[in-house]
Amino acid sequence: MDPNYDAQDVARCDLCKTAIAQNYCDFCHVNLCKPCIGEHISDEYDKHKIVPILQRKSTLIFPKCKTHQNRTCEYQCQDCDIFVCYDCAMSKQHKEHEYLKLEELFNKSKERIGKDKEELDRISPTYEEIAIELENQIANLDGEYEKLTTEMSKQREELHREIDNAINQMEEDIGEIKVKHHSILKEHLNEIKQVQSLMQKTLVSLNEIEESNEVSPTINYSSKVEEFRKLPLKSNVSMPKFIPKQVAREEVSNLIGKLIPLSTTLEERVFAAKKLNTLVRELLDEPEVLNAIKTGHEQQRSVACLNEEEIWTSSSKTADIKCFNIQGVLQKTIETKSRQNPADIAVDIDVVLLYSDWITRRVYKVNDNQTEEYIKLQGWIPYNLCVTSSGELLVIMCSEAEIQSKVVRYSGSTLKQTIQFDNGQPLYSGNKNIKYITENRNLDICVADWGAGAVVVVNQAGKLRFRYIGHPSPAKNEPFKPSGITTDSQSHILASDGGNHCIHILNADGKFLRYIDNCDLKSPCGLCVDSNDSLFVCEFFEGSVKKIKYLK
Repeated sequence: MDPNYDAQDVARCDLCKTAIAQNYCDFCHVNLCKPCIGEHISDEYDKHKIVPILQRKSTLIFPKCKTHQNRTCEYQCQDCDIFVCYDCAMSKQHKEHEYLKLEELFNKSKERIGKDKEELDRISPTYEEIAIELENQIANLDGEYEKLTTEMSKQREELHREIDNAINQMEEDIGEIKVKHHSILKEHLNEIKQVQSLMQKTLVSLNEIEESNEVSPTINYSSKVEEFRKLPLKSNVSMPKFIPKQVAREEVSNLIGKLIPLSTTLEERVFAAKKLNTLVRELLDEPEVLNAIKTGHEQQRSVACLNEEEIWTSSSKTADIKCFNIQGVLQKTIETKSRQNPADIAVDIDVVLLYSDWITRRVYKVNDNQTEEYIKLQGWIPYNLCVTSSGELLVIMCSEAEIQSKVVRYSGSTLKQTIQFDNGQPLYSGNKNIKYITENRNLDICVADWGAGAVVVVNQAGKLRFRYIGHPSPAKNEPFKPSGITTDSQSHILASDGGNHCIHILNADGKFLRYIDNCDLKSPCGLCVDSNDSLFVCEFFEGSVKKIKYLK
């Protein structure tokens, strides 16, 4: 098989249906393997045009002439604005007319189509960004309106609380008034009872005098009727009254607050084409190892470039995350919060270390030796990380039941996008097997899915672009199980193949370009490139990181 042909899209012979096609008939437009060429051209040998498959469809298919059945139209009559064959051009009907060759028109149109395609390729990501922005706004709509109703509920509770306090105060005042009212009436009653008691005593004394024959008490009797005839003053105590205040609806609304209604404005968008890398760097025929750093890690798994001079490394056996300079001298060591190995490490655009902790279900940020919680998950376990060109964070996570995997995009600690399905089918294998992630320069999201044996590439909107399942080669006997991935300034995708001790280099569309297999690599795993496109490769069982030059 031709190494320049896509491994994931092998062309089969259209005659025998089984063999790989190396050739193509540009007249009949069929794929052919070498054994089937003879059978195909057995009739009318001269009419067939057999070409290598990479040159297929190089022969133009001209339209048939409607006047001359056995002729094809290779010209356009400018006067009549129709396609004509050679015989038509020589006829009286088109005498002295001017013609254009269809091949020239075809080539010009192809150039225009190519430019339009290139322009649309630049414009398309902007529409995807707009769509993602709108999808995120829709996804966050319930949360924003919930915040709004929560604020109103707080105001309602506050007003209820103030009203309750005012009513409670009034109830206390009523209790005090009642006590005072009771005291006034009780005091008046006591005065009346005292007069009644005195009156009874007087009546008893009068009865005794009336029955007595003694002269002196009778003569000395002094009447008290006038005193008793003079009644005590009447105490008029009025009941307190509650007069409820009539509150108009407008006053209630003003008391609660004001709700600003929904407003919609249209703002003109201005397309700004993203600057693409214009420096073309070709692949070296023979990549070379520039340096090998011994990290002391068992099962060296991840590497992240801090800058051109320093790298962070981690393993699947220890809680230590180590920083080395390019000469291999240890600069600092960070221990994870859980004291277990990190799932992955990354460096953000502020040159700050991030790591995912599968034990605590968190992603942490380490700044000036201070570790702080960045993202906290529930029901999902964070694994591999990627910081995008815009500073967002992509996290591969697995469900706690280990049956689902997905990619989640965060802006800060805010969830913005979830990538999990393609037309209802899972994009990624469902267990916690190794899944490295990176973003390409065209904003594609590339995942090395060890469990699926594939590199899975989706566009910025999360739509599947292609799957790369390896490249057949007699020298590579083990199944393709990608265990690391990165991209470079040329939009190359580099995937490590630990079982075959090599690295696959693909273009941005998944076309296999070549291997890196001459650098004595042993079980390559995690990958990263620095700003100069130097490649850093973890050797899983060797506890080392190799720096490789592979671009001119």
